[in-house]
Formats: sequence, structure tokens, C-alpha cells
Amino acid sequence: MEKAMVVSDPNVMMGKPVIAGTRITVESILERLAEGESVEQILEAHPHLTHEAVRAALGFAAMVLHADVIYPVPEKAA
Repeated sequence: MEKAMVVSDPNVMMGKPVIAGTRITVESILERLAEGESVEQILEAHPHLTHEAVRAALGFAAMVLHADVIYPVPEKAA
């Protein structure tokens, strides 16, 4: 059985999904990508991460968004 790359433990980062063996949250990876950082910049800042780990974070986020939940999107101020 393949070991999960994204895990959640109530004793690590308040149970937020993290890359296994780290305290790096999926949320922080997504935020950094959304802010314009490249995968290479993230890997440089966290040398113990791999391209596979970043892809796992993206895959996890996509899987979570498949749930039947409505996410309100705040309107930007004009």
C-alpha cells in the first residue's frame, strides 16, 4: 500500500492537512502558489519538499473541492 503524501493529525498544525513528515500545510503551499511563487521557489524555501509533494497538495485540494459544498466567494470592494 502506498504511503499517503498528505496527512492530518490533530497533534500537528491543529489537524490541518500537511505534507507527511513535515509541518507544511496544504493551505500554505496553495497560498504561496496563488501569490505567484513558483514551485521551484517553494522547493528552494523548503528543500525537504519534492515536486511530488506539491502535486499531492494540489491533488488533495482538488479532491476536497469535489465535495457538494457551496463556497461563498466574497465580492471585491469597488
